Amino acid sequence: MPKTNARGFVLKEDGSYDLSAPPPFSLQDLKAAIPAHCWRKSVARSMLHVFLDLAVVAGMAYLAHTYATWWSWPLYWVAQGTMFWAIFVLGHDCGHGSFSDNRQFNDAMGHLLHSFILVPYHGWRLSHKKHHGNHGHIDNDESWHPLTQTQYEELGWMARLGRSTFPASLLSYPFYLIWGSPGRSHSHYHPHSDLFNKHQRSMVVTSDICLAIMYSLLAYGMYAIGGGAIAKLYWAPWLVYIVWLDTVTYLHHHGVQEHADKMPWYRGSEWSYLRGGLTTLDHDYGVFNKIHHDIGTHVAHHLFPQIPHYHLQEATEAIKPILGPYYREPAPSPGPLPLHLFTMLKRSFSTDKYVPDAGDVVFYSNPAEAAKQKAQ
Repeated sequence: MPKTNARGFVLKEDGSYDLSAPPPFSLQDLKAAIPAHCWRKSVARSMLHVFLDLAVVAGMAYLAHTYATWWSWPLYWVAQGTMFWAIFVLGHDCGHGSFSDNRQFNDAMGHLLHSFILVPYHGWRLSHKKHHGNHGHIDNDESWHPLTQTQYEELGWMARLGRSTFPASLLSYPFYLIWGSPGRSHSHYHPHSDLFNKHQRSMVVTSDICLAIMYSLLAYGMYAIGGGAIAKLYWAPWLVYIVWLDTVTYLHHHGVQEHADKMPWYRGSEWSYLRGGLTTLDHDYGVFNKIHHDIGTHVAHHLFPQIPHYHLQEATEAIKPILGPYYREPAPSPGPLPLHLFTMLKRSFSTDKYVPDAGDVVFYSNPAEAAKQKAQ
């Protein structure tokens, strides 16, 4: 029998916690600790966030188009790209059903918000649901899932550049939507993709039509005010938003503070929804925490995606005493800008290349580690 402490947390031989072992609490234990009001969704509160975000986006676009100079454009691109990312997060709530209790209203708002930033709402929603339902499972997870050593070694240079090379991988999201990721080749736009069943195909077509409308509006904008203006007003911020999306979603599942503290991945009977959800991470994004609607509060969200984003911090505080060492307290941002996260990103991309081809509880490794272990 494994050695445990008084609370039932499994210990390693050196006395540290074995966070790859089953936890001494259940999903129901965590759910029961969360205050009842945290589960309630407010349409008024959700829509207020939408109106504020869209007002900021429209206001910045107007000011930039009217008054911007050569030196202020980069500031606009970063600020507007950050707001595009905030809009994605609100659409993300729609996809989870945490925006309101009305499914049709959620889907309508999700299409509006995600189409604006060129995300196929239903295609993304359905693959994201698969990610949440299988997170931490090597064979079944969907988003930023690990490659096996064999898969990694078979990648061409372009695939390695896009999948596991900093900073190129931070622009991978559009390619993921079109082609999927290595080992998961499927399109989020094609209704007959293996992501979807026959009952979901019409949903995917609906989202494609919404995207076609948005592309038409962009084309009209090019006709009305010029391609250069649309490039500066929309496409440059859109690229910043893509970097935000890939950065944050990667850090949800990577980026521990200490290199020796690796996140486990599971196969077979070792996986469970709870154990998979516990391998997510919270991060402190400094001044951006509220701007992007507390998306860095991710552990509680992954376990209970029905909780609206404006209750996630309170829910997290409620379950932390139960989680104990399974909750990895995020490193505080050193200032308004979360510059510490770049160190985590660079280290993780350089060390987390693949997982072993076999084993039910495994961790990321890389060719240098493999060579060192072989030499020993």
